[in-house]
Amino acid sequence: MDLGIRDRRAIVCASSQGLGKGCALALAEAGVSLVINGRNRQLLERTAEEIRRATAVEVTPVVADVSTQAGQEALLAACPAPDILVNNNGGPPFRDFRELDRQALLTGVTMNMVTPIELIQRVIDAMATRGFGRIVNITSISVKMPIAGLDLSSAARAGLTAFVAGVARTVADKNVTINNLLPGSFDTARLRDSFLATAKRAGTSESEFARRAQEAIPAKRFGTPSEFGQTCAFLCSVHAGYITGQNILLDGGAYPAAF
Repeated sequence: MDLGIRDRRAIVCASSQGLGKGCALALAEAGVSLVINGRNRQLLERTAEEIRRATAVEVTPVVADVSTQAGQEALLAACPAPDILVNNNGGPPFRDFRELDRQALLTGVTMNMVTPIELIQRVIDAMATRGFGRIVNITSISVKMPIAGLDLSSAARAGLTAFVAGVARTVADKNVTINNLLPGSFDTARLRDSFLATAKRAGTSESEFARRAQEAIPAKRFGTPSEFGQTCAFLCSVHAGYITGQNILLDGGAYPAAF
């Protein structure tokens, strides 16, 4: 399917690996020029070159922490007028909520709520003026199904979800959409690191813990960054202009609900 976004411009945050990289690659395959982002220069440069070789689109890597003002300025300097914004960022690690002090709370909310809102503020009016804009926020299944130990991440992402629900309706008539992708368990370095730490605490092997986790998912597998990225690319396409303010689960059926 031709997504109708060839020669559009996108900023994809936290996209040197994992789900962000999956989104960046899928957009590049659709002909979108990219600004990609990460904090590890070597990894980011390698990803940029990989996408260039695979798709022949223009890819500009920006080494920055997207949660800082300087990082956001660097992204927007590289792409002042994006047609597409994919908000993504790392979240707070597993931690008992009793251990969270005020600074940890503020940092978590900044990473997973304030940062994407700030970037949306910077780009949304220009998108509306041009008559095209696609904003996709990568949140988490934990917005719908809280996970013990990820309480801060869940709360911050749920706050973002509520915030953009109203904003999305104010620009829908300008062909600007805002949607959220809620990933469950995807085969990424973050998931593997989480399994390793949890398996050690439980006194079992990482492979055994991963096997049990897959068995608990109706699809009996983890998702792939590629299939996640293709869903993101569709939401950014001309065919998805009537989808806005939605929370789209990609979880292999893990969230047990009819609605």
